Amino acid sequence: MGRTRTIDRDKVLDHAEQIVRRDGATALTFDAVAKAAGITKGGLQYCFGDKDGMIAALIERWFAAFDAELERSTAPGGDTAEQARGYVAASSRVDEASQTKMVGMLVTLLQSPEHLERVRVWYAGWIGKFDPSFEAQRRARTAFFAAEGAFFLRSLGLVEMDQAEWDGVFADFLKLL
Repeated sequence: MGRTRTIDRDKVLDHAEQIVRRDGATALTFDAVAKAAGITKGGLQYCFGDKDGMIAALIERWFAAFDAELERSTAPGGDTAEQARGYVAASSRVDEASQTKMVGMLVTLLQSPEHLERVRVWYAGWIGKFDPSFEAQRRARTAFFAAEGAFFLRSLGLVEMDQAEWDGVFADFLKLL
């Protein structure tokens, strides 16, 4: 009796991310991912159900990776300003390849209300931390929005910045805190 072949979901998601990074979000199809991963479309459907399930798995993986980086950047029990400082620091360390794949997927999300809602809830959780009745909280909120704006401007190719300049911009954001 042969051994049951198992599919490594993380490796399949690695291939999906490579497709998005190399060819853009529109190239992310079940056919392309199955071919790149060396599995059948049926195997892919078994793992994720459908393309939306695969996109949901990518989103959750990115959130988990960013949240882990955020945890490394933030002291346990820190106040909102400390959490914002950790967020800005973690955002500054997202490399260009990760930015490209994340933005590519976010563009895809705009076509899926269910996935877009997951992202909205994640951002609402962050924005809800800031109490605008306090000056320090408003500065923290401004640093948060500035970090997100820089991330998207660079990721979408609207602003070109080498690593030194990127680091300097994020150092300025941290000064707001």
